[in-house]
Amino acid sequence: MFFERLPEFIGNHPLLSLAFVGIAIALVMNEFSRFTRGYKAVSPAQLTQLINRENALVVDVSAIGDYEKGHIVGSKHVALSQLDPESKLLAKVKELHVAVVDRNGMQSGAAAKKLVKAGFKNVYWLDGGIASWQGADLPLAKGRAS
Repeated sequence: MFFERLPEFIGNHPLLSLAFVGIAIALVMNEFSRFTRGYKAVSPAQLTQLINRENALVVDVSAIGDYEKGHIVGSKHVALSQLDPESKLLAKVKELHVAVVDRNGMQSGAAAKKLVKAGFKNVYWLDGGIASWQGADLPLAKGRAS
């Protein structure tokens, strides 16, 4: 019954049908890109495990003011514009676990992509950024960048 009336629906509602197809394609492409981007999104709990079990380096690419207001204990601040995968800090951890964070998870994705492109093997991105970390009631340090 449904498939018999589908051509009639498409004929009567071409814009709605095109919108549905467009949204479906966008969703499929978005899911596909998650598998090919080279870094993994992690929750605050998963990041805590990476820090505790794998001694992951946490790189915070937030603006300096945001970093000083609150950052993950032990994280290193590197401005996104200054992120150089060949720097002393990062070059020696290419094979280790590196997690990239920022205030809300928007800029850190670009930083994670840059590290993957530079050959880093174990790159993670904190989904939701420091805001999700706070939402999970995990501690933050305050003060100057180290």
